Amino acid sequence: MIPEVILTNAHLVLAGEVLHGTLVIRGDRIAEIQPGRSHAPGAIDLDGDHLIPGIVDVHTDNLERQVQPRATARWPSRSAMLAHDSQTAAAGVTTVLDALCLGDLGFDVGRTQTFVEGVQDLDALTGTGLLKSDHFLHLRCEIPAADMRELVEMAADHKLVRMVSFMDHSPGVGQYRDVERYRQMRIRNGKTAAQVDQRITELLEQRAKLLEPNRRWLLDRIAYRNLPLASHDDDSPEGIARNAADGITISEFPVTLEAAQAAKKLGVQVIAGAPNIIRGGSHSGNVAVSDLMHDQAVDVLASDYVPPAMVEAAWLAAGQGHTTLPAAIAMITDTAARMAGFTDRGRLEAGLRADLVQIRPHEGHAVVRKVWRAGERIA
Repeated sequence: MIPEVILTNAHLVLAGEVLHGTLVIRGDRIAEIQPGRSHAPGAIDLDGDHLIPGIVDVHTDNLERQVQPRATARWPSRSAMLAHDSQTAAAGVTTVLDALCLGDLGFDVGRTQTFVEGVQDLDALTGTGLLKSDHFLHLRCEIPAADMRELVEMAADHKLVRMVSFMDHSPGVGQYRDVERYRQMRIRNGKTAAQVDQRITELLEQRAKLLEPNRRWLLDRIAYRNLPLASHDDDSPEGIARNAADGITISEFPVTLEAAQAAKKLGVQVIAGAPNIIRGGSHSGNVAVSDLMHDQAVDVLASDYVPPAMVEAAWLAAGQGHTTLPAAIAMITDTAARMAGFTDRGRLEAGLRADLVQIRPHEGHAVVRKVWRAGERIA
C-alpha cells in the first residue's frame, strides 16, 4: 500500500485563501485537501499552525557563507555543502537554486574554487539520498570577466542548471554605481588606496573591451537550453529594455525603483531580496524592497544570503499590509517554482509533490516547525 499521512487542524495557505482544514499525503504526492478537522485514526494534529508549500529559493549565496565562515578560514567543500543543505531544509526551503559565480573581477578570492567544487559536490551527492533539499544550479555569470567563458563551458550543459544571470559588478555600474562608495568599501576590506585605484582603472578598461562580446557569446552559447535568463542589479529603465529585447525576462535585485517599475511595464519579472525586507532596507544603499512591494513591483523573493529570511519576509510583508498572506507565500513558492520551470511543486494542490512546511506565527515572526519534501519529513 502507498503510505498515507493525514495532517489536520491546520491553516492551509492555498492559492487565494487560507483554509482551516486537512491535507492528505499518499506516497510523495498531495492526495486530498479537505475543509475541517479529520477524526481518522493516526491523523497528525498540527495545533492550528499554518501549512504552506515547500519554499523554492531561486537565488542563494549561502554556500559561499559556509565555504568561507571567516575571512581567513576556508572550510572543506563537501562539509560546507552538507551544512548549507541542512540550513536550507531547516528554513523550509525544499527546492534551492545554488547561485555560484562564474568569473573573477579580482576582489572575491576563492569564488572560482567555490563554483568548481560546488558543482563537483552536487554531482557526487545528488541521487544519494543524503541531501535534504532538492538542489539545482543558478549560474551567476560575471560578463566583463576575462575567465567567464571558460568557466561557463564547464557547466553550460549541466543537467542541474535551471537559471542563468548576467552580472556586471564593475565599479560605476549597478549596485556599485557610486564609484567612491565602491572605492571605500575595497579599502575597508584591506586594500590600499593605490591598489584599489589601479584595479578600478583595470576593471573599466576590461569592461570596455569584453562586456559586449562576452554578453553576445553567452546569449548564443546557452540559447538552445531555453533557460530562464536574469539580469542582475539593474539600475535603469534603458538597461531593462535592452535586456528584455535580448530575451532576458527576469530582473534580479534591481537597485532602483525606476528600474523595477520599468520591468513591470515590460512584463519582466522581478526578484527581490528577502533580507532587505527584514533589515528595513538595503545593506548597500539601494532601493528598499518594502518600497518595491508597495509599488507592486516584486514577483519573487529570494534568500540572497540568509535562507531563513524567506518565510519571515513573506510573513512580514503580509503583516505590514503590502499584500495578502496567500500572495506573499506565492512569492516564495508557486511563482518562484514557475519562474525556475518547475510544474510539479509550489502549491498545496492534489497531484503536486508533497513539499510542505509547518509554520507557527509568534510575535510577528514565522517559526518553521516541520518540513516535508516529497512526503518525507526532512526537518
